[in-house]
Amino acid sequence: MLTHLRRSVVLALVILVLTFAFAYAGTGVSQLFFKHQADGSITPNGSTLIGQNWSDTKCPGHPLGSCVFQGRPDDLGPYADTDKKTPSPAGHPGDDPLVANGVAGESGATNLGPRSAELLEYTKILVAYWHARGVDPTPDLVTTSGSGYDPDISQVDALVQIPMVAKATGLSDSALKHLISQETMGTELGFLGTSYIDVLQLNEALVKLEK
Repeated sequence: MLTHLRRSVVLALVILVLTFAFAYAGTGVSQLFFKHQADGSITPNGSTLIGQNWSDTKCPGHPLGSCVFQGRPDDLGPYADTDKKTPSPAGHPGDDPLVANGVAGESGATNLGPRSAELLEYTKILVAYWHARGVDPTPDLVTTSGSGYDPDISQVDALVQIPMVAKATGLSDSALKHLISQETMGTELGFLGTSYIDVLQLNEALVKLEK
C-alpha cells in the first residue's frame, strides 16, 4: 500500500513540475520569437485586433471623425448601437456587431441580402455620410465586414480619405500618402491574402505626424 501511495505522490509531483515547466517554456518561446503577439494587442487607444468606431472623434472646427482615418462601418450610422432603439420598419436594427443585442463584444449581423431595400437604404445613408466629408467612398467603407470586428482596411480605403483628413488636420496630401505607404502591411508570407492597414496603428502614426 505504501508503495502505491509513494508512486502516486511521485507521479503527481512529476506531472506538476512538467505542467509548470511547459507553461514557462511556452511563455519563453513566445516572448523570444513572437513578442508582439505575446504581449497582446491592447494599446492606450484600443486594440489592434478589434475594429472600433472612429466616427465620433472630436475634430475642432470640422465634422466628427474627419481628422482621423476610419474603418469599416460596423458600428457607424444605421449600424450603430443608438439605432437599435429605433429599428427600421422591417424590424432590423442594423448589424452593430461591436455592441450586438445591447451587449458589448458580441457579433450579430442582419444578414441583409443584395436585393434588400433596407441594405440599399443603409448604404445610401453611409454614402451621404462620406460625401459630406469630401470622400468618394469605396465599397468597403459603406458595407460592414463579415466578422463585424475587422480592424483593417485596404490601402485604397485609406487613400480616398486623404481629402477629409488633410482638410481637418492641415497635413499635406503627400505627407498622408507617405504615412499610408509606411503603415501598409504586406501579404502573409509574401503571397497569402492582400496587403492591409490597421486603422488603429494608422491613426496612432497620424497623431505622431501631427506633432
